[in-house]
Amino acid sequence: MKNTAPAIKIDSLAVRYGELRVIDCFDLQVARGERVIMTGPSGSGKSTVLKCIMGLAIPREGSISILGHTLDGRRVWEARRSLAYVGQEPDLGSGTTREAIERPFGYRANQGLRENLQRLPALLERFNLPQTLLDKEIPTLSGGEKQRMALVSAILLDRPIILLDEASSALDQDNRRAMADYFRQTADITVLSVAHDVGWLAFSDRVVEMAANPDVAGKDEDERAG
Repeated sequence: MKNTAPAIKIDSLAVRYGELRVIDCFDLQVARGERVIMTGPSGSGKSTVLKCIMGLAIPREGSISILGHTLDGRRVWEARRSLAYVGQEPDLGSGTTREAIERPFGYRANQGLRENLQRLPALLERFNLPQTLLDKEIPTLSGGEKQRMALVSAILLDRPIILLDEASSALDQDNRRAMADYFRQTADITVLSVAHDVGWLAFSDRVVEMAANPDVAGKDEDERAG
């Protein structure tokens, strides 16, 4: 029987860092192929939601399901095979850009996808990246080049769900449009993103506005987690 469960389902999620309430009773359902953007003031828990979906933050209460499977300690690695994440400041590791792109395909879970690297030239062109960038050392790349390279890497891994955390923040208008157009034209990818850019909001099917949290006003989520 075909699995028709939502791509992501979050029920009554609550996250605490010590005595601080970061998220309280948050619900969200994202259909397969849907493009949903979470927006809201700093400290409202947007990035923490993404961390919970990836199993990098443990909720105090509530549940998360990925493609119909409840996320827990036993299933977190299985769930991550359905997810790709691109952050505001991607960590591509060391070496050249080509090595960074090819590195994930050396892992056992991704070895069967190695032929996807044949799509690399077309994706570079799609995101306005020159082929010569592959031979550059990662530290020499600009912030926008790193963001687009991280996105290309995520696409090549054929994950059905992509999580974006301000992943277009370093891009100019043309490159934001190229990223938005790609997802708009690729119906089989589900996208859940954190964004503030007005132009990026236009690409979405739905915008989820997260309310300000008075318990954490003035603190960003990474600071609270640390």
